[in-house]
Amino acid sequence: MADSGMSVSPYWELTFDASGDVDPPERDHLLAQVTELGVRDLVVFAHGWNDDRSAATALYRRFFAPFPGLAPKAHLGYVGVVWPSMRFSDEPIPDFPRSVVATDAAPGPALDQDTRRGLLIAFPGRADVIDQVARLLDERPDGDAGLTEFGRLVRLLPDGAGSTAADTDEDGEPVVFTEEPATACAEFAGALAAVAAPGGTEGFSLPNPWEGAKELLRQAAYYQMKGRAGTIGEHGLGPLLGKLAAKAPGVRVHLVGHSFGGRLVAFALRGLPGQARPVKSLTLLEGAFSHYVFADRLPDDPHRSGALKDQQRRIDGPLVCCHSHFDAALGTFYPLASRLAGDDRSCLGNEIAAVLGPRWGALGHDGVQAVPGTARLDLAGALAGRLPASGCVNVDAAAVVRRGGPPAGAHSDILHPELARVVLAAGRIA
Repeated sequence: MADSGMSVSPYWELTFDASGDVDPPERDHLLAQVTELGVRDLVVFAHGWNDDRSAATALYRRFFAPFPGLAPKAHLGYVGVVWPSMRFSDEPIPDFPRSVVATDAAPGPALDQDTRRGLLIAFPGRADVIDQVARLLDERPDGDAGLTEFGRLVRLLPDGAGSTAADTDEDGEPVVFTEEPATACAEFAGALAAVAAPGGTEGFSLPNPWEGAKELLRQAAYYQMKGRAGTIGEHGLGPLLGKLAAKAPGVRVHLVGHSFGGRLVAFALRGLPGQARPVKSLTLLEGAFSHYVFADRLPDDPHRSGALKDQQRRIDGPLVCCHSHFDAALGTFYPLASRLAGDDRSCLGNEIAAVLGPRWGALGHDGVQAVPGTARLDLAGALAGRLPASGCVNVDAAAVVRRGGPPAGAHSDILHPELARVVLAAGRIA
């Protein structure tokens, strides 16, 4: 078992690399001990893309803490999934220790040491490009030429090809921005200003496009982490859960994922071997992937389906999607990034989702879409015992998921006992 300072016990960590390979000793300890220790219900939580290992461990410690008191008679075990993501260290996370998140220090380089380190992990072999990007962010040269060069460098990060094609991922979402860099940075700068001062139009002036340049860089990391989360879920966690089902068939697994961690645990369903059905519930907390991912048909292209069509049927229980309109990362920047990858409509700030329509929406903003029979509840209704026993369930968690500064808004505001209660209710854990 892992960290004795964890708030719950028994607790294990499972560390995956970018290809989905799990640390063998950690895997073997879990498989050997879970039955021996009498675990009946195993809660497996995957953090999002905006974490480093210390932040992930802090998240698990805080989120798991209420469980023993909420379900004192349950035979619970806990797993924290650790996967190679990154976070931009200037983003505040509600209720996290100051040692884990950014502080209000004096202005320094646009890319601090921790963020540079994270980018080097996210984009191995791109140290020279990252250095050039950092220099441009610090110098902010006048005119469009500097922004054009900045955009060219950002396009080099994911694959080195510098492509401007509007490639799409398996959800039909664009993965490369096609807008002119100066225009893209200006759009992000405007959105950041609108999120920082919602409704504040008095004395409004167009912000410097360089104010949005760092957000453009963030989107490159975003797509890299998004793809990685799916790979680790399907090729790492899913097969491991199959091994667990064979080794300990009586253990009921409850998957939980925040942000891209939601994508990781959801894609684990696609990686389950054969007819294995160890997963008894899946709870998404501000899931940062397409709200059409489980759809039989995409509304804008009826010849295509969501990447995880019918995979919710691999759950022997409900798929619960907690969402909040206070999540600016998903309500504002998620659809804006999609627009900049090819959509030709103009929009700004919190009006973005409304202007773009539902095509590029995220699960964590408005829940599962285009899946017939999906139930919709507010948080009070979910906690009052009205969660269905199966199928997709959207839970509006805005009553508690509502705090956080720009640019992410309430995206990481998930440390609430009410959400722990949702996980327990989804899993029918008394």
